[in-house]
Amino acid sequence: MLKTLRNPTFRHLFAAQIVALLGTGLATVALGLLAWQLAGDNSGAVLGTALAIKMVAYVTLAPVAAAVAERLPRRAFLVALDLIRAGVIACLPFVDQVWQIYVLIFFLQAASAGFTPAFQAVIPDVLKDEEDYTNALSLLRLAEDLEQLASPMIAAALLTVVSFPVLFLGTVVGFAGSAILVVTTRLPARLKSEGGPFWADVTKGVRIYIATPRLRGLMVMEAAVAAAGAMIYVNTVVLVQTRLDLGGESVALAFAGFGAGSIVATFALPRILLHLADRPVMIGGAGLMVAGVAVAPLVGGLTSLIALWAFIGFGFSLTQTPIGRIINRSAREADRGSVFAAQFALSHACWLVTYPLAGWIGAGAGLSVAALVLAGIGALGLIAVLRIWPAQDDISLLHDHSDLPLDHPHLAKHGLQHRHAFVIDELHRRWPRAV
Repeated sequence: MLKTLRNPTFRHLFAAQIVALLGTGLATVALGLLAWQLAGDNSGAVLGTALAIKMVAYVTLAPVAAAVAERLPRRAFLVALDLIRAGVIACLPFVDQVWQIYVLIFFLQAASAGFTPAFQAVIPDVLKDEEDYTNALSLLRLAEDLEQLASPMIAAALLTVVSFPVLFLGTVVGFAGSAILVVTTRLPARLKSEGGPFWADVTKGVRIYIATPRLRGLMVMEAAVAAAGAMIYVNTVVLVQTRLDLGGESVALAFAGFGAGSIVATFALPRILLHLADRPVMIGGAGLMVAGVAVAPLVGGLTSLIALWAFIGFGFSLTQTPIGRIINRSAREADRGSVFAAQFALSHACWLVTYPLAGWIGAGAGLSVAALVLAGIGALGLIAVLRIWPAQDDISLLHDHSDLPLDHPHLAKHGLQHRHAFVIDELHRRWPRAV
């Protein structure tokens, strides 16, 4: 897996991702402390609103940002968004009203909604070999998992010697460091797509998504994963402190178990994907998550909870890491950024629904009911995936073009009925029926 770091361009981009993630982790801790300083006992509501703003920005602005990105130089776009994020964070230590937090969070997440899909779309252009790309996806997943473990510990260590606003400075340094690493990297030029109206470019990724069976299946799977995952992210604190009657350090250990399971899967995935296709691996991972959440009501102690959360974390990584491979084979290079943005927006739309659902059911009917309902939703999603995403998912498909004139260059090159790697584009607007 580490051999992928021999590629100097990916090595720079990976380093940029690491410093940006660490900065983001510090900001998460600092934002919680800032909310407590401004709102006291209502800080939970402030953070909940900030999370909702984040999700709304992701869902609504990612496709717009992708359309803008197609019209701008790739490196300049990424660097500008890093600097915007650094500038927004630099303002947070000076706010004295809750509404100011909301405004700044919106601008911060708007920039992230543009940066993340654009960054994801660069990686397959840098690493053309699928094995190298798979290793890169595993490394990026590993970086995210380790950040969730490392950032709170780094923040705790810093808070022993500095006040919490200094953590925002660490975030500014992280985003600035990311910008420097990107600007000093030679990125491959973006393959230009055919020019079109701006709104058509905004909706292009979603249109490709809806028209591609494996992407529709991926979308339903993301809904199943979000249903199961929301139980972890929303109700772990309540489960540990209320049902198990344990303290905050036990909450951290439970989340560490989830992260540890994800890390184990990250190391195993490159070898697994050499022998198995993405579809069964991802469906199996989602199945592990759903099964784990279904038995959560039976947990009776911290050790069993950590083990179960590790089991669910293992499944989570199995479902999330191969997503880039699916998108990579489902879109032309010129359209890849738009499809990554559609994935980013649609997956976060699922979490936008399941986050409050997990909280409301847990608060109103109890954690056991919440776990069973969320697991049930996830199970229904998995059943739908099996129907929507064909088990025989060939890349090269036999098809014809009854809508094209006989002298069209595409027919002159391939013939009236032909087979090639099939993706939705201007010449291929509908998925061919199985022959």
